[in-house]
Amino acid sequence: MTALNARNGEAVRRGDVPVLGFADFRHEVLSSVEAGARIASLFGFKVEDSLRLTAFLARGNVLSLVSADVRGSFPSLTPDCPQAHLFEREIAETWGVTPQGHPWLKPVRFEKLREGSSPPGTMEFFRVEGEEVHEVAVGPVHAGVIEPGHFRFQCHGERVLHLEISLGYQHRGVEGILKGGPDARTLPVLETVSGDATVGHALAYCELMEALSGTVAPARARVLRGIALELERLANHAGDLGALSGDVGFLPTASYMGRLRGDFLNITALLCGNRFGRGLIVPGGVGYDLDEASAARLVDRLEAALKDSRGALDLLWRSALATGRFEETGTLPRAEAEGLGLVGPAARASGLPRDVRTDIPTGIYREHLVPPALEEGGDVMARAKVRRREMEASAAFVRERAGSLPEGPARVEIAPLAPDSIAVALIEGWRGEICHAAVTGLDGKFRTYKIVDPSFHNWMGLAMAMRGQEISDFPLCNKSFNLSYCGHDL
Repeated sequence: MTALNARNGEAVRRGDVPVLGFADFRHEVLSSVEAGARIASLFGFKVEDSLRLTAFLARGNVLSLVSADVRGSFPSLTPDCPQAHLFEREIAETWGVTPQGHPWLKPVRFEKLREGSSPPGTMEFFRVEGEEVHEVAVGPVHAGVIEPGHFRFQCHGERVLHLEISLGYQHRGVEGILKGGPDARTLPVLETVSGDATVGHALAYCELMEALSGTVAPARARVLRGIALELERLANHAGDLGALSGDVGFLPTASYMGRLRGDFLNITALLCGNRFGRGLIVPGGVGYDLDEASAARLVDRLEAALKDSRGALDLLWRSALATGRFEETGTLPRAEAEGLGLVGPAARASGLPRDVRTDIPTGIYREHLVPPALEEGGDVMARAKVRRREMEASAAFVRERAGSLPEGPARVEIAPLAPDSIAVALIEGWRGEICHAAVTGLDGKFRTYKIVDPSFHNWMGLAMAMRGQEISDFPLCNKSFNLSYCGHDL
């Protein structure tokens, strides 16, 4: 046996996960990826005097778990599996264990309190040499409320030869805070991993807790959770489509969609009193129920916001001048998206049918299918089309589910967490796959808690999409990915 198969949202005994020699571990990971799997998570935790590397590999509706113990160093997976590159960099800087042969071993997050770590912003950037090649540095300090991130462009004239992205300036130590939990602060901390994906991260945590405690959330709670997740998708896709319109100077749609994002957020507030859904998703169910009158109001508001959204987006799609800026801008071919392990709308816009809701569903999505929206172009236009189609699918889901809420409780008490166990929960957040994994100790407390925000997978996709583009296209291309700085920085 070389790997242990598990369901999404299932806990297994830690002793049941195969611990292979590293050569076998490496072969298992590489052969699985070659066969179409993706690395959902790759992390390490201490076992006596070794670091136990653990990989979660997702393929179809199966999650495979495999481990290996290493000391000091190990042969890097990255030269043969590019999607491992950021995971290995993180392991190196967190544990001081070197992936030998890694081609790009640079800081992921600037941990200034760690001995031997780089001061924030101090690193060697790749340089393209040649006549008339010049360098453009942007950030990490940006105008307005944008979070810190540094973008280093190597250009020939206006054409971008290479973009290197450096993040990690606001490293908060979230995973360290979570060790020894769960406790009263665990859920509020996880709700702020990436504030615009509060529902997605809270749901991943709660499904992880339920897996480790053997708890099944009630049917009513599962529906309300799905409604909240799709409302979060609606709000953010509306905001992104408005922002894309603003980046090409098409102000009618930009103005309308900015307002409509607020309308969708206000529908979430109708559920729980908070526009971002804080306090709504809790272990064992939901913190707020929805009565029949409120459900009817929710649907009425949804229909009004959706009608206005369609009108605003029709204006955009009828403007050849505006949409012409989307076409063939920031193109990422399917092969590159697959090799880098992209997830979410960015992957689906490049033709990759990756959607946790259909591939490896949990909760209400095991009962009700939300068909993924696929485009082949891989450009800004494709990423915009995916968002528009997903808005329609999410609205249909909310409309149908809010009109037929199951009877029964909305929350149950959960049991203590299983000791010496490991579990993973994958959720399709609005940016893509959110992955939370936890390892418990003999006391049932978190020994390790690992978070993979979809942005962690996708930042390199943005860098590759900019190759060969005009540097003036960067704001538009960047917005078409709309990745999270804080979700990456943790």
